[in-house]
Amino acid sequence: MRKYIAEFIGTLVLVLFACGTAAVTGCTSAADAAYLLTALAFGLVIVAMAYSIGHISGCHINPAVSIAMWISRKLTTKDFLGYVAAQFLGAIAGAYILSVLIGTNLGLGANGLYQNSVARSMLVEVILTGVFVIAILGVTSREASAGKAGIVIGLTLTLVHIFGIYFTGTSVNPARSFGPALVLALNGSNAALNVVWVFIVAPLIGGALAAYVWNYLDAKKLEA
Repeated sequence: MRKYIAEFIGTLVLVLFACGTAAVTGCTSAADAAYLLTALAFGLVIVAMAYSIGHISGCHINPAVSIAMWISRKLTTKDFLGYVAAQFLGAIAGAYILSVLIGTNLGLGANGLYQNSVARSMLVEVILTGVFVIAILGVTSREASAGKAGIVIGLTLTLVHIFGIYFTGTSVNPARSFGPALVLALNGSNAALNVVWVFIVAPLIGGALAAYVWNYLDAKKLEA
């Protein structure tokens, strides 16, 4: 249960601080200070949480990461389901707290389709998530890298956001997208919720593909 609570807290913090930064700075697809601050916020939250709860749950705080770990047999089916449930609940709680603090007029950092195209948005999110998750699998696969894993993962998420915000606002995390979309819908704005399935399906596909690619490339093969 402590692992699930840790995942709940980590995802709550991610949405509250990182999506909150996007909202309060007015981040859009325009390359400006708000754009960079939002990218940094997502990366810095990962660094902070990795060194806070990483030893408890591994600090997935992302269903796309959890599905990759499950495929790689680093997570049991029971824990996979528990992690995902905790992550979604944490994201909803984080979005709700954010809405109490700033209202919903600023958007809560919700994602949107790139050029109103489902196909292009899904392609972008699959690529972004794949790069992010491969970096996680790589840096966590060797004990020698354990001490710096949080920094590497945080910087990778920053990089992914620097590139991806222009397109979709960058999800790479189904829970992070669902929480704000749901809270916005409960407050009368359904736009984000109507397309949130894209930001659930695409990151899960990206995470799964990353796991299969990494397991193929890694010299240390999975045991049968």
